[in-house]
Amino acid sequence: MKKIILLTLILLMAVSSAFAGGSKDRSIKKVTIYTSMYQEVIEIMEKELKKYFPRYLIEFVYGGTGRLIHRVATERAAGRLGCDILMVAEPAFSLELKENDLLHRYISKEASNLAFEYDTEGYWYPVRINNMVLAFNPAKNSRESLPSSFYEFANNANLRNAISMRNPSISGTSLAALIALRDKYGYEYFNALGRQNINIDYGTEGALSKLESGEYKVIMILEESILQSREKGSNLEVIYPTDGTIMIPSNIMIVNNRWSANRNTRAAEELVDWFLSEAGQSAIVSGWMHSVRNDFPKTPNNSRPTSEIRINSMGVNWESSYRQKDEVVDRFDEVLTNRR
Repeated sequence: MKKIILLTLILLMAVSSAFAGGSKDRSIKKVTIYTSMYQEVIEIMEKELKKYFPRYLIEFVYGGTGRLIHRVATERAAGRLGCDILMVAEPAFSLELKENDLLHRYISKEASNLAFEYDTEGYWYPVRINNMVLAFNPAKNSRESLPSSFYEFANNANLRNAISMRNPSISGTSLAALIALRDKYGYEYFNALGRQNINIDYGTEGALSKLESGEYKVIMILEESILQSREKGSNLEVIYPTDGTIMIPSNIMIVNNRWSANRNTRAAEELVDWFLSEAGQSAIVSGWMHSVRNDFPKTPNNSRPTSEIRINSMGVNWESSYRQKDEVVDRFDEVLTNRR
């Protein structure tokens, strides 16, 4: 009888331990994501992620790409990053992080569904498409009086003092656009922008406000900013430049275990799969950005289909964007400093 009681106690302890272990496996895991997505988009993501990952504590930290790059550099010098996943605005930073062995290699089950280039070794994937376009206010200026191309944007003298773009020192998409335009038209394009006395904005809201008021006639801006403003009742319109919309994939990357903040690599892998899945891409499109999937039927806010934009897109050399970013920013700053 004593033996039976003893065996029963041992079995109960084993079952208890098993359940304790299971409970530990199901414990709340924290994942920190550095992202350049706008705050309103982050709120959409947070709401959706809570549905799919109720036991994960997912924290988004927002910053412009330039600021996030600086933050990562500072944290790297200190020996550990403050994030587990990075979602910055353009791919060049992915090349740098991979080269410096800061990324975790993961082959996503969604990779075969992607319509855009990804790292075949599994270090980064495109997660959203940002389109650099031009925009205007039809209540202030007729479409016929405004440029149809990026070239005209920089060379139409009637636009002097009335055009703008984001600061490329802090906006990764603006820097990518400058590199694409430099490759197409040479550094003379920067001189042309200088002669136009282009205004440099540090935030999107200020640029949109001045476009609404008529202070700006046309601006270089991300399509998503205009689509979002239209959803809020604005009448601003997009111009898809005839010399090519600049399509800028934003990558998602997992920080490797040595450098990551919370060292929840498996959780980060699950999040990458979700972001690339139909559910994740649906959230992306509801955040006014284009999907990276080759089978996704919707576009943000009934915008031009992604496939049509791709047909007439201006390519960006991401290797140049990584290797020459300081040179490009310096040359652009020099033009702005010397303009009259």
